[in-house]
Amino acid sequence: MKLSNMFRPTNFKRTIFFLVGDIFLSVISIYLSYLLRFNFDIPNSFFRTIPDAILLVLIVKIPFLYLFRQYFVTWRFYSFVDAKNLVKAHLISYIFILILFIATLNQLHIPRSIALIDMFISLTFLGGFRFFKRILVETSFTDHNPTIFIGINNKSVDLIKSALRGEIDIYPIAVLDENPNVTYLSNIKVFDMNELENMENIKTAIITKELSQKELDKLTNRLTKLNIYDIKIATNFRNKLKDISIEDLLARKPKDIDTTEIQKFIKDKIVLITGAGGSIGSEIVRQCDKFGAKQIIMVDKCEYNLYKIANEVKAIKVLCSINSPILEDVFKEYKPEIVIHAAAYKHVPLCEENPKSCIFNNVFGSIKFINLAIKYKVKKFVNISTDKAVRPTNVMGASKRIIEKYAKNVPSGETEIVSVRFGNVLGSSGSVVPFFKEKIANNENLPVTHPEITRYFMLIPEACSLVLQAGAIAKGGELFILDMGESVKIRDLAQKMIDLSGKDLKIEFVGLRPGEKLYEELLINDADLKTKYESILIINEPQIDFETLKNNIEKLKDDIKILPKIVPDYKGSLAN
Repeated sequence: MKLSNMFRPTNFKRTIFFLVGDIFLSVISIYLSYLLRFNFDIPNSFFRTIPDAILLVLIVKIPFLYLFRQYFVTWRFYSFVDAKNLVKAHLISYIFILILFIATLNQLHIPRSIALIDMFISLTFLGGFRFFKRILVETSFTDHNPTIFIGINNKSVDLIKSALRGEIDIYPIAVLDENPNVTYLSNIKVFDMNELENMENIKTAIITKELSQKELDKLTNRLTKLNIYDIKIATNFRNKLKDISIEDLLARKPKDIDTTEIQKFIKDKIVLITGAGGSIGSEIVRQCDKFGAKQIIMVDKCEYNLYKIANEVKAIKVLCSINSPILEDVFKEYKPEIVIHAAAYKHVPLCEENPKSCIFNNVFGSIKFINLAIKYKVKKFVNISTDKAVRPTNVMGASKRIIEKYAKNVPSGETEIVSVRFGNVLGSSGSVVPFFKEKIANNENLPVTHPEITRYFMLIPEACSLVLQAGAIAKGGELFILDMGESVKIRDLAQKMIDLSGKDLKIEFVGLRPGEKLYEELLINDADLKTKYESILIINEPQIDFETLKNNIEKLKDDIKILPKIVPDYKGSLAN
């Protein structure tokens, strides 16, 4: 056994320590009671009764102390409630002793006044013993993560108990709630939330109650103003905590994700996913695995990304770009029933610097892929698009708009082709949140392009679930958009991340990048149709002549300047 484990506090060790201490102090208390009773000169006839008095008091008092739970309290949380129970245990035990004296006509010849004197001395000794130990322990723990809990519930109780057992590196100070209906929770004092600003020297706050996003945001602002930056959320897993993140404060969390519909769509199907190693693609892979896909085919040109997701999900791995000739062999061999097309160049400034590469990959690679799906009679093809396709000001957005048009109008035979458009997802590779996190980790100010720039945000898992859900209800030819909620100012996002970090950093405005919009849009016009899910809408777009579209796209290979002719509302650099 390790030496550290021998001295690790346990309930059993704590009980034995209390019990031995109480017996020792009770013996001293009785002897001192005799000394006081006889002015420090105990006659021999009464001195011989001391062992009997000690035995009687211990036989009666110890069980009552046990009954009033004096041996189940952790030292550093010995409270006023526990002190009251100590008094009750003494009163009842000594009343019981006096009753025994009367009932037995005091055959032991113990002076009755000894019981009264000993009761007060014992209370002083045993109570002082507990509070002195608490003071010693508090002295060693007060700088050890003083923590408050927000919420009266079982999560708080479990976490406090874990802290008492030394399983969590925190020191519980108080519990706060909007409507406290108890005074103590696991021996920790409960306060009204209005008392939060009066709390001092708190390092950590643990939120155990369910809060709406606005309530959570408001509470976080209150805590950071009090210089409490270590804010954690209790998860649904026992004693598991996670640091609060910008995703918790800003992401829209749709309430109408229909897992039953998704499972019907995916279960026992052969699913091919492009861009399978990316932020969106990898999550779609995980969800297809979760919902029981018969076989998953992962396509990605990035070796490392494909390797990472392959370590999580058992699937067929195809290392190639969507322009690769080997993809036709994949369709021939595995005969996918569902295709989720998530592969694309998405970084706006890089696409602006490399427009031909962007067009080659995003347009011609996607068209080739769609045509393969039609040729091999894939049942359903889901094209993932972006809000940057709306009135695009950059090549990336225009390339995605072209594929939306192609997917809508191509003669698809037995293949149902649908596009799903949504905004930014929080935490995706190359996006603003990980970029800001890296800057904060390096103690650098956060660069924001413009004070008024806004973006829509959604969590990756929720966005991917809605993509699959849209695919499930699609009949072919639809352009779905996901309801992204309210747009968020990037300046506000940056400030919240700085506040959560507790660092003295600033926001620096650096100017819009080439092709970048101030405001992203999800709708081209207001003629949108509702589905049975509030989070999924359909854009009502008219059909256009496919042959004309196809011919114009072919011309792009030789003349990228024709881009505005294919996307008339494109306002980027190639439109000039």
